[in-house]
Parts: sequence; C-alpha cells; structure tokens
Amino acid sequence: MAAPAIVPTRAQEAALRHLRAVARAGRADALARLAAHGVGPDLAEALIAALRAHARITLNFHPDRLLGDHRTTVADRLAADGRYRGQYETGLSNGSRTAHPGGLRDGWEEQLFAGAYATAAATERPKYGALDVMRHADGAAPRFGSCHVRLRAAAAARATFCFGDSHLGPADTGTADALHPVLAALVEDAARSGQSLGVPGADPVAVIRALPRSPARGPGRSLDFYVEAQVHADVDLRRDAEALVLDPAFRGTRTGDLLAGLGVPVEWHGGFVLGPDVPDEDLAAFRGPALPAVAARVRAEFGDGGGIDAAVVGRAAASVVRSPGSWAAYGGQDDVLQYVKQLWHCLVRFGSAR
Repeated sequence: MAAPAIVPTRAQEAALRHLRAVARAGRADALARLAAHGVGPDLAEALIAALRAHARITLNFHPDRLLGDHRTTVADRLAADGRYRGQYETGLSNGSRTAHPGGLRDGWEEQLFAGAYATAAATERPKYGALDVMRHADGAAPRFGSCHVRLRAAAAARATFCFGDSHLGPADTGTADALHPVLAALVEDAARSGQSLGVPGADPVAVIRALPRSPARGPGRSLDFYVEAQVHADVDLRRDAEALVLDPAFRGTRTGDLLAGLGVPVEWHGGFVLGPDVPDEDLAAFRGPALPAVAARVRAEFGDGGGIDAAVVGRAAASVVRSPGSWAAYGGQDDVLQYVKQLWHCLVRFGSAR
C-alpha cells in the first residue's frame, strides 16, 4: 500500500516558514561571513545546491529500547506501521529526556520555532536528526543511536537545520533553500578549529563540492559535532527512507529481522565493540566516575565478560527499565539510564571496529 501524501499541518508549516524567513533575513550577513573566508556568492549557491541534492538527513536511533509498556521495542513499533516517531510520541530520547509540555525540549522548540508548536499534538512535533555532510557510515549523529534511517533527498524540503545542537539556542539556522547562515557557521568553525564536523583537517568547501562523487567514509564517531536537522511532518519509512543502516550487533537477531522486514533497503555499518582493555581511567575521564563500575557490570552480566556492543548496551537498558531495583546501588532509575546512555557514548568514542 502506498504511503499517504505528505500534508504538513499548520504548526509544521509555521515552523518551516519562520526558519526560512530568519535565514533569508540573515543571507547578506552570511554571504559577507563566507566572503571573508574566500567563498563568494556563486560558490555559496553551488555549495548549498550540492548539500540539497546530495547530503542526506540521518535519523539515528536505538532499535531495541523499550517503550512505555516495558515490552514493546522501537523496532516492534516500526515493524507495526513503518512510521518513525519522535521523542514526544515515544517518550524516549537519547539526548535530553524533556520532550513534554513545559519541559526543556518544549522551551527550546518554543524559541527555535517562534511558538509554532505551542498547542501542537505530540504527533506534529519534529523528528530530530542531522545532515550527513561527511557521509559517515555510522550516521551524522551516532551519539543518538546505533542505527540510522537515511532519508531520501526530498525530505530536506520539509526540514529545518541549525549548526550545532538546538538546545544551545543556535544563532545559525535555515532551511534547504535558505542555508546560507548554516554554511557560514560550518566554514567559520573549520577555519577556527582546524576540523569540520569532527574530522581534523577537513575542508568543508572541498567536502561539499565532492559530494556528488564521494563514497561513504568510515565511522565518524561524531558525538558532539553535527548540523542538526528537524524533520517536519510524518516520516513513513517506505516512502521517505533511502535505507536503514544497522549496527552488526543486530545481525541475525529478532530486532534485526524486524527492521529487515520493513521493505526498506538495509545496509550494515561496521559497528563498535568496547573491550575490557580500555582503561577505566579513560571511561571515567570521558563520562564520569560511575562509568567504570557500570561498564564492568554490563560486561559481566550482559556481555558474558567480553566486549560490549550496541546489543549488550540495549540489554542493560532493558534491565534498568524492567528491574530498576537491581541497579539501586548505582542510583535511581533516571540516574542509571543516564549512565547507560553514557556507556553508549564510551562505546562510540573508544570502541574498536568489528
């Protein structure tokens, strides 16, 4: 059965309209910023056209996380109707767990979209991802999940973008047809930091110009550097997904089989394994003093004493949800879920390729 046509709601149209207007108002300033780095108007337009045509939005997610009933997983829900849901509907987030009226996410959206979603239903809220400028195998923002949906190019037309994470109140925002401020921020950041979206020495101008012919890169492990994308209106995987890119930890599992049965092309990235050889000092320095003990328990109980991969972290997360009392030594349930999330970050940061 064909997916229904995309009909944005008034709230979604208002959000898109607002960000487009802001970006167009800042176009002259953005062009001046770009010119200061040798990017003239014609080149700027060519780069934006290349991003629009060839850079894909990726929606990173953990397919094995449990929903509110403590039985159904994200993969179960996707298999049921093929619809990708945002955090307001699932109650899940691999970032800030504040997607509810009056929560922090609600406030950030109020500011970013000028109140467009103030009275909107949960189903209307945007779905969060990132623009995969670098074509990383693990998606543009693996911080938020071991697997990702790579959307078709057409999805960019109903997306808004910001340089960096929206919770920081970003100054540089735009839409696919008004991306000048975001491009300026990307070029300026590379000139200042010597890296582009976490890739040392990368020249964003050269990377974007090469997009029509560049192959996929290896994993980017990009925990902190991305162009955030907010996709407005429904995401139906059969209509909107170019591919589902899965972590090999789910190969041959029920979760993997559910996703492979959606009728969407499936690809596999290389995946990560966090071995016991990673020093506790590195884990603690990266994500806090609780992480070595949490990693040790997860490795022993869910990884059979060996490596920790995405599926092992998922089994630990399910245990925290279903049996929070067994984790009381590490704190309350919210605390421990935060530690499990941080363990995933350690896996991305320090894990070896499979």
